[in-house]
Amino acid sequence: MKKIIYLILLLTFSGFSQVNTDIETIKRKMAIQEDCWNKGDIEAFMSPYWKSDSLTFTGKNGINKGWQTTLDNYLTSYPDKKQMGELAFTNISINKIDQNTITVLGRWSLLRAEDLGDLTGYYSLIWQKKNNVWVIIADHSS
Repeated sequence: MKKIIYLILLLTFSGFSQVNTDIETIKRKMAIQEDCWNKGDIEAFMSPYWKSDSLTFTGKNGINKGWQTTLDNYLTSYPDKKQMGELAFTNISINKIDQNTITVLGRWSLLRAEDLGDLTGYYSLIWQKKNNVWVIIADHSS
């Protein structure tokens, strides 16, 4: 009986450990995204997004599909470092839905030059493990 209890505890704690590891991976990727944005490197910022035509980005202008479309929209909306400003993410909740899916809800802010004004909004991200790598498959930012 002791062996069964020990095995159950071991499996339970190893499961919690994996959840924490996956969530820390997502947090680390988002911190790298902030750094890339703040260096003016939109393509590097896009690296955690699923490089697929099935990527979904929903924003104030509607729903867009595809990694390249999302990149092109970012490049059009933020043509230079001044427009990009300084990005900060504030995660409100991170939830592991299953072994391969994590949702992140949070707030973003862009601190920009006074003549442009700051921007803020909220995001809802769906991260999914593809080929053992966590990628954003859906982004709803407003």
